[in-house]
Amino acid sequence: MKPKKTLSERLTERHQLVIRHEDSLAETRAIGFTYAKVLVIVVIVFLATFVGSLFLSQTLLARWFDPRHAQMEANKKLYLLALKVDSLALEVDRKDKFIGNFQRILSGDTSGSFRDPVQELNVTTRPVSAIGNLKLNPSDSQFRAEFEQSEQGRIALTSNKYSELQETFFFSPITGFVSDRYDVQKGHYGIDIVAKTNESVKCIAEGTVVMASWTQDSGYVIAIQHRGNLISVYKHNAQLLKKVGSFVNAGEIIAIVGNSGELTDGPHLHFELWYNGNSLNPEEFVTF
Repeated sequence: MKPKKTLSERLTERHQLVIRHEDSLAETRAIGFTYAKVLVIVVIVFLATFVGSLFLSQTLLARWFDPRHAQMEANKKLYLLALKVDSLALEVDRKDKFIGNFQRILSGDTSGSFRDPVQELNVTTRPVSAIGNLKLNPSDSQFRAEFEQSEQGRIALTSNKYSELQETFFFSPITGFVSDRYDVQKGHYGIDIVAKTNESVKCIAEGTVVMASWTQDSGYVIAIQHRGNLISVYKHNAQLLKKVGSFVNAGEIIAIVGNSGELTDGPHLHFELWYNGNSLNPEEFVTF
């Protein structure tokens, strides 16, 4: 009776796989092996298949077949889009306030325009109540009317009204010669300055861009709000270099001279100044 072989002996026992030709039975190839080698090879193949399948299930196959993967990717994109929309909503709201302030200034309504938020929090404006019955004497009223109609009266009132602007230094927006001057009666609320093609347009003082767009009449227009309810407007540009809400310094380039819009007959800059909703003659405050 043959003794039983142990497990180690069975695993290490050498065997030979012989491959013969079907017709001639001639030996074509012989492969030697043991069960231990076969077991090791099977384990390695199994592990490689398992790791490869796990990798594919988390990457390529998940993209193709797992609906949860697509949902997670969609949630990530929705979260990023929500952040962008939130920031854009704040930016649009801020720009709408700038544009609304600019429109109120142009319409002449300056009662609630461009207030300082810090001052609104700390200072409460109260109407001044009248004390007693203050009425002017008819002779005083007549003298006041005559004084206001006189040339000296107009000069005094104008100087008091725009004294803050006259004490401020403004940069010249462009170098050139004035081809058409300020004339309210003709509806020309600014001056036209002829300059070289592709000349740089500079900001007259520091401020914030409240308008930067294209209009059919004036072409590319940019408007900047400065301190003291002062707005400068630059029209017929070839290109705008600043966007709404951008802060610009005095002398900073904001546009390029052009010939855009229907109301133009050549490359030039149409420059306007608006103070508390009223147009000003730019030549009285800016040197060209």
